[in-house]
Amino acid sequence: MEKVKKGLIAAGGWSTRFLPAVKTFAKQMVPILDKPGIHYLVEEMIGAGVEEIAVVSRPGEKSIEKYFKEDKELFEYLKKSGKEKCMESWREVKKKIKKWEFFEQGDDLPYGNASPILAAKSFIGNEAFVYMFGDDFVLEEEAGEYLSHLISVFSEHDPDVVLGVQEVPTEEIDRYGIVEYMKDNKYPNRVKRVIEKPAADKAPSNMAQFGRFILSTEVLEVLKRLELGIGGELWLADANNMMAKEGVAIAEPIKNGEWMTTGDPLRWLKANIKVAWGKEEYRKELEELMKELK
Repeated sequence: MEKVKKGLIAAGGWSTRFLPAVKTFAKQMVPILDKPGIHYLVEEMIGAGVEEIAVVSRPGEKSIEKYFKEDKELFEYLKKSGKEKCMESWREVKKKIKKWEFFEQGDDLPYGNASPILAAKSFIGNEAFVYMFGDDFVLEEEAGEYLSHLISVFSEHDPDVVLGVQEVPTEEIDRYGIVEYMKDNKYPNRVKRVIEKPAADKAPSNMAQFGRFILSTEVLEVLKRLELGIGGELWLADANNMMAKEGVAIAEPIKNGEWMTTGDPLRWLKANIKVAWGKEEYRKELEELMKELK
């Protein structure tokens, strides 16, 4: 199996739905239970064998970079007070990633969820890479299990892109990019196109694209030719559609996990509750709280 060693996380934008809370730091630093959201994404990459990670943030935003840097004063305090265990999960992440790079998405690039790829093209080089949207969280028993599957599909079939998708209820179809599949015996789950926010009665499936992708470097060439899309933004869905038309795109459903978006306060709260529910030390009190709220 081809080893995908590089991972890129899109963590730009102003996250207006979380203002004023995130006025002074990145929304991806908002915690899900006891760790920042971006920490879970990095653990997911590590679980899938990624060794080098780049993060693209909005101009002037340094909170993510600061989070992943050593803090001697903090560690000296924790050592003296016998609280080193508090940073155990951080240490695990830190020692397993061989290289970190941090980029700003400058004003020279258009707004859009594909622009971070252009901002980090020096990091990507000529290698296939994992691309994640910083607002998308995958809840699974073993971090990186689903991402490992996407990488294995990419390695086996050598497409231009492998997309992560999840089945969504009919009433939510018009909120997402929905995959239209084509019949192809050579490439299972081959994509014809992704349709952005279709009406439920016009949707070709109920498989919604979410922020997990394995991308070949072909995406860099496609983005050079791609015109700006809806709202004057540079959309990865448009690039994926071009690669689906000119090459091969595959959309793999998540099976042993659950995608949850954390891009707005309510869905972020739901993610927190589900993570806490999965931990024995919190479940009893959560059950009691739910009973009180009924």
